[in-house]
Amino acid sequence: MHPNPAFRWPRSANDHNDADERAALESMIVNIGFGMIFAATPDGPRVAHVPVFSTGDGALQFHLSRGNALAKHITKKKALCVINGPDAYVSPDWYGVADQVPTWNYLTLELEGKVREMDRTGLIALLDDLTAQNEAKLAPKEPWHRDKMDEGKFRKMCDAIVGFEMKIQAWRPTAKLSQNKPDEARHKAADALDAIGRKAMGHMMREFGIK
Repeated sequence: MHPNPAFRWPRSANDHNDADERAALESMIVNIGFGMIFAATPDGPRVAHVPVFSTGDGALQFHLSRGNALAKHITKKKALCVINGPDAYVSPDWYGVADQVPTWNYLTLELEGKVREMDRTGLIALLDDLTAQNEAKLAPKEPWHRDKMDEGKFRKMCDAIVGFEMKIQAWRPTAKLSQNKPDEARHKAADALDAIGRKAMGHMMREFGIK
């Protein structure tokens, strides 16, 4: 989390309550759907890159290969999940304001909590949830479902992975979107980002970079 309170979470003119902010965080998890799990092991800190699923009631689910360095050591321990949104380098020339410095704007969410291992039923439910959530984003494509594959092969593949659930104890979002700059300067920088193809960051700076 960035130490500057201005970057803790984006607020729009109509977004001033905890329920709205929590909904925005949940939406970020759904829309991005991929994160990094960090935890300590006897061999030192390790990270795994995984698809993630929010249960909507304060838990985050994911799965790891049994051979992953974290799989044997993460159960009953605290872990950190980082979910990254758009990011972009911002040139000081773009602001049209004197005495600025280069910076990097970004959106990210850190989730911290204790991890438990899921049973096989929970793992299969997670796989179904992840598939349904991501296949829905491909509409009007007909959704893929595991019924389309050989049941024995599916079971064999499940044997090679382990499902986990993190009970989220801390949500730490950062939205560094030039909120500390004058509105006109921020919009000029957003226009410049659009011009080089970084439209997602330009959009976020306009929509959410309100002080």
